[in-house]
Amino acid sequence: MTINLSPLTAISPIDGRYRRTTEPLAEYFSEQALIRYRALVEIEYFIALCEIPLPQLAGFPKDQYGPLRAIAAEFSGEDAQHVKDIEKVTNHDVKSVEYFLKEAFEKLGIETFSEFIHFGLTSQDATNTAVPLCLKNAWQEILQPALEQVLAQMKAMAAEWKGVVMLARTHGQPASPTSLGKEIFVFVDRISEQLTLLEQIPFSAKFGGATGNFNAHYAAYPEIDWIVFADRFVGQTLGLKRSAVTTQIDHYDHLGAFFDNLKRINTILIDFCRDIWTYVSFDYFKQKITAGEVGSSTMPNKVNPIDFENAEGNFGMANAVFEHLSAKLPVSRLQRDLTDSTVMRNIGVPMSHVLISLKSILKGTGKLVLNETAIEKDLDQQWAVVAEGIQTILRREGYPKPYEALKALTRTHAVINQDTIAVFVDGLDLAPEVKSQLKALTPKTYTGKYNY
Repeated sequence: MTINLSPLTAISPIDGRYRRTTEPLAEYFSEQALIRYRALVEIEYFIALCEIPLPQLAGFPKDQYGPLRAIAAEFSGEDAQHVKDIEKVTNHDVKSVEYFLKEAFEKLGIETFSEFIHFGLTSQDATNTAVPLCLKNAWQEILQPALEQVLAQMKAMAAEWKGVVMLARTHGQPASPTSLGKEIFVFVDRISEQLTLLEQIPFSAKFGGATGNFNAHYAAYPEIDWIVFADRFVGQTLGLKRSAVTTQIDHYDHLGAFFDNLKRINTILIDFCRDIWTYVSFDYFKQKITAGEVGSSTMPNKVNPIDFENAEGNFGMANAVFEHLSAKLPVSRLQRDLTDSTVMRNIGVPMSHVLISLKSILKGTGKLVLNETAIEKDLDQQWAVVAEGIQTILRREGYPKPYEALKALTRTHAVINQDTIAVFVDGLDLAPEVKSQLKALTPKTYTGKYNY
């Protein structure tokens, strides 16, 4: 039986169920995208050789730069298929791109220069520049804007609910009151810190010949400073940072750091999703009802926090793959083994799961409706939380064993409420103004200060 590939027949949900969400990433992480980026690197490298110029390229017509760049800019599905057809013969993916470009040179009437395509390079000079370039572009053009959207939404929630006093819970137990907005801003602050760290990690690339030493380049043209050339080409033309000392492949240390940093951001957002999920279970949030949507196949009353569950699950999938990528890629036998090649082809997988998660968070937060009644009711039922403030003021006043006194009060009475606290305070041997200060403490006013 022949099954045609479609969102319904795809094995992976990122190309199946979630294809509508992940489709923009195909421009960066698909097989076609990798071929196009390799072609782009090869073309720009050829043009850079013309600009030296190498003696044999001194006569290359510069008006052909535009048509050459158009090969990559207008790279089509038919072009990608043609490269794959060539690969069926060569059994080598990068050499197939070289042959494809030689055919293009022939069509442009510049075939006499075509032997300088891929001149002195090894496959990883094309791949270890193409992959970080597509990753950089995908991050800056798709993933980072999506994350910034989530961050902006969280900032808006934190600002709107800054004055909403809420019962805190440590170890799941009632604790000193806090602000709902502040608790959301905790995640804003954490993510912002990680983004600052992320910005310091360069998108690095390897470019240096078969074992990283420009052996062939210096053998052919010893008078040219190929190290300076490569630094300029990778840095200025491609916008990447060249790894100065390498084997045949990049050491991937910066790539591992990038994935580890994304993993930390994902972990913070998992924490956020779980907290919001819990607040929904407390009824602190209602969820907007979408007409026709079903929460349960059997319980018609249910409106489940599925968006936060979806985000949590996909962040977990992303982190599992990121973990393998960052642990595996920096390890290679001697000057190179091939294990990095197949692993690198999966970079789009965790990035897709991240995008699915970010879109789910945006959808989920957009459904939240604050239920202040439930928040205030919960707060008013936990007057015992002001015991911390009372015993601390008593310490200030030199009252004997204040902690023990409050412990005896809060752990022996079945119900602690405003009246219970007032009776307790009235029985203390304290100045009237101190008693007034103690009675002024309520779950809604005992909030401390938060800076954001």
